Amino acid sequence: MRNSQNITLTRSPSLPATADETTWSFPGAVVGFVAWLLALAIPFMIYGSNTLFFFLYTWPFFLALMPVSVVVGIALHSLLGGRLLYSSVATLLTVAAMFGVLFMWLLG
Repeated sequence: MRNSQNITLTRSPSLPATADETTWSFPGAVVGFVAWLLALAIPFMIYGSNTLFFFLYTWPFFLALMPVSVVVGIALHSLLGGRLLYSSVATLLTVAAMFGVLFMWLLG
């Protein structure tokens, strides 16, 4: 059998606890989802009930933007330091622009 010694290691002083960084994910996700719902309502406000016929064939494209909108909401909320007002406005503008680009691309 092998002889071994207990080696005492000097520990560095403990680091201060950091704030939990996942606190921005839920408000950002909610803002992203609400922005997606509001952006989905924009074509109805512009074109009225005829938008339903357009969405009949193109709904998978707009449904695919929902998780993208949630991730954009989380990312912008994180990048803007958790400021809810600024991240809400930035998310609304970004998601509306994504919807506008997709809507115009499908119309053209």
